[in-house]
Amino acid sequence: MSLENAAHQKPEQSGRTVGRRGEAESETGRDEAGSARRDREGSGRGDLLGQALARENLVRAWKRVKANRGSAGVDGLSIDDTAEYLKTQWSKIRADLLAERYRPQPVRRVQLLKSGGGTRELGIPTVTDRLIQQALLQVLQPQIDPTFSEQSYGFRPGRRAHDAVLQAQRYVQDGYRVVVDVDLEKFFDRVNHDVLMHRLSRRIEDKAVLRLIRRYLQAGVMNGGVSMERDEGTPQGGPLSPLMGNVLLDEVDRELERRGHRFVRYADDCNVYVRSQKAGERVLRGMRKSYARLHLKVNESKTAVSCAFGRKFLGYCLWLGPRDEVKRAVAATAIKTYKRRIRQITRRSGGRSLSEVVEELRRYMLGWKAYFRLAQTPTIFRTLDEWLRHRLRALQLKHWRRGTTVYCSLRTLGATSDQAARIASGTCRWWRNSAQGLNRLMPIAYFDRLGVPRLL
Repeated sequence: MSLENAAHQKPEQSGRTVGRRGEAESETGRDEAGSARRDREGSGRGDLLGQALARENLVRAWKRVKANRGSAGVDGLSIDDTAEYLKTQWSKIRADLLAERYRPQPVRRVQLLKSGGGTRELGIPTVTDRLIQQALLQVLQPQIDPTFSEQSYGFRPGRRAHDAVLQAQRYVQDGYRVVVDVDLEKFFDRVNHDVLMHRLSRRIEDKAVLRLIRRYLQAGVMNGGVSMERDEGTPQGGPLSPLMGNVLLDEVDRELERRGHRFVRYADDCNVYVRSQKAGERVLRGMRKSYARLHLKVNESKTAVSCAFGRKFLGYCLWLGPRDEVKRAVAATAIKTYKRRIRQITRRSGGRSLSEVVEELRRYMLGWKAYFRLAQTPTIFRTLDEWLRHRLRALQLKHWRRGTTVYCSLRTLGATSDQAARIASGTCRWWRNSAQGLNRLMPIAYFDRLGVPRLL
């Protein structure tokens, strides 16, 4: 079976998305999961596995996995290699899935450095397993997602991090200016399989699907060529992991709702907004007990009850503007991360042309700007733009290097002889010289023509 050339494909419908669509995200409207429900190869709530393995659902799942451009798993097969492999092996894999003989391969462990220090563990399934998980997700999400709390925003169709930030702002504007900021310790690594499967069984009737999901949970991790079994955790990197996380944490959401609290949750980040420190401490005690029932542990070093202003949430923070108006800003840690990345891209020892640097800047900055477009701090964005252009001017001077080249190039840009000579005489002082009148020779329009993005 060739997944890409399957007949009778329906056109994809666009939904509300931000940036790249991950494998764990579904589109709204006539999405992949909706098509799977209508496919006649599988029907009924009790035949979810048949719906997941329906041809049209698989074609859409493959397109999503391919668009996400993930790396190979433990089998070493890339997306293109897997496409060739499935042409001859898919019939057997499908038969094994329906007969419950299929056994997922272990995930490949990858350690990523966090911007704030420490590491995050990713588990990369094989492309074949990502395809199967994505196909399952497209069938399960429309059935399970409506059961979640309205205050849950992470990895749900039609919901974004921006919506969570705006909701948090509304709570603070209404006077709930103390936040219970709860951080879970290695949440995806600590998910208890038995607890998760019990919660899933309340929402899924198809026993074959439940058994397949448990096999994915227990597939193990390949580390240094050795496969290690797991009795807890749902490693980040698989399409099903975000949905599994929402299933588990929805229990805490419902408890908060029953108590009438105002809260916002995005994946494992949960903020509860109250009016006083005493009320916040009481809420935190209750949340610790709720998480303990799920065999989850609160990270005490990052959890706090504090003033909502200046507290980071999804890269944003809130501040109090004139006339008691609550406004949004980019958190200080996010700005530090941005500047660190810009320094790496514009380093003067990279041996790259200015056009190559600009292209890399575009790839990074356009996504950053789209995510932080809610920030109401134009002065900060203007300052960051000026700082970036200063770095680019210094980089251009370094590329010219020799005094004679600097002199001739500046004269071409319209500098006077004295002005060009003064800047050219200070070779090797690139940062200092880039501020001595060079901003008039290389104004904003100069960098606009090069294609350098602006935050403001």
